Amino acid sequence: MSHDQMTTERASDRPAGTPDEEAVGDCPTWDDPYLDRVAASLQFNYDLASDERVHGTTFDLYGLLEIDSHKQFLHPAISFGHQYSYEHLYVDRRPRVTVADLEALVELGHDLAEDLDHDEEHYATEFTFVVVVDDLPDDAASFVAGHQERTMLKYGYHGHYEVNLVAVVPDDHRVVAADVPVADAFDVWDDTTTEGGGVLDRLKGLF
Repeated sequence: MSHDQMTTERASDRPAGTPDEEAVGDCPTWDDPYLDRVAASLQFNYDLASDERVHGTTFDLYGLLEIDSHKQFLHPAISFGHQYSYEHLYVDRRPRVTVADLEALVELGHDLAEDLDHDEEHYATEFTFVVVVDDLPDDAASFVAGHQERTMLKYGYHGHYEVNLVAVVPDDHRVVAADVPVADAFDVWDDTTTEGGGVLDRLKGLF
């Protein structure tokens, strides 16, 4: 007899372009009350860092989530059927965002995906870009709300990767996204928001 067990593990080995070792295991602080509130929700499931630079772009907040889904046989020491999922979360504070800016972030996600080290145990990797802005034009909001993009790796034998977008206007208490679980963590004004940015929904989605 076997049963499913899901564990969420913090990152120990990071790919190129991820936070410096001194940031691992620590929750940085930001000179930004809104980002501090978001980080307070994310820190229990994500390894967080500030001022993360990747492919020439600096992001105010970076988070890494790793999930190991596997089956156990009689004893925890005997496990099999491992599947690994990852999320790379990039948050950028800026005054305004355009559709061209969003398209550039999507392209960056595809560039990062080219460096993925994937095999049969890889289930999914998500690259989620969050723009926190003072002004969100209607066309940019529509682009974010309609954006859903998934690419199969090795025809699905090596899982898939996704490029996600989220837009937030803190002054308007507004969060725009398609189906992106971590977007919940940015809705800091909603008392029903679950701690960890929708990570439980993400875990359930693996079954």
